[in-house]
Amino acid sequence: MNKLSIAALAGVLAISGCANMDATDRGTATGAGIGAGVGGLLGAVTGPGGGGRALGGAAIGGAIGAVAGNIWSKRMENQKQAMQQATQGTGVQVTQTADNRLKLEIPSDISFDTGRADIKSNLRPVLDRFASTLVENPATSVTIVGHTDNTGSDAINNPLSTERAARTRDYLSTRGVAANRFVIEGRGSHEPLVANTTEANRARNRRVEIYVAEPQQQAQPPMPQPGNYPPPPQRY
Repeated sequence: MNKLSIAALAGVLAISGCANMDATDRGTATGAGIGAGVGGLLGAVTGPGGGGRALGGAAIGGAIGAVAGNIWSKRMENQKQAMQQATQGTGVQVTQTADNRLKLEIPSDISFDTGRADIKSNLRPVLDRFASTLVENPATSVTIVGHTDNTGSDAINNPLSTERAARTRDYLSTRGVAANRFVIEGRGSHEPLVANTTEANRARNRRVEIYVAEPQQQAQPPMPQPGNYPPPPQRY
């Protein structure tokens, strides 16, 4: 079996194991599988060492992939359920993403008016409950992304979308969530959910999305094993 085949097999075997896992473990295993494939390929193509080097690279890459992934822990599931209950009937969508992040999609009818970054009063109870779940799970990081409709130019919409994300972060910080847990982004009008052809559609596009991630931190790279590396050059 050649070097690339070994590397590819290592990655496939790691990923195929996800089929029988629950949601809590699947994200970690997927990250590990991708890491194994990349690590194996690097081991196979960077110098001598044959299959042992490829498998060693796959093992190290697997550990790195696990560290890089997100986990869907019991805490994350509890947070999702709490936010689904807190936002029932508000129009806020609470979902688990494919990469094991909790996503809150907050529409404009409870978040922001056209051209404004002021948080509406009916959004505050939702953010209050959300802040309490973040305080209960301090291992998570939070990304807040602001969006606008296409009313106005990029010169107006880009900073406005960032300001909406910043106002949301600032409100959550006043409720006890550490400011260093947040990343904010503004996408302007460049990522619409629907075409900006009607007022109803523009209202859908004028929104804030909040993502919560709990990174996997438990895996450690294994110690190098004998035979995984080429021997040092001989001196004469």
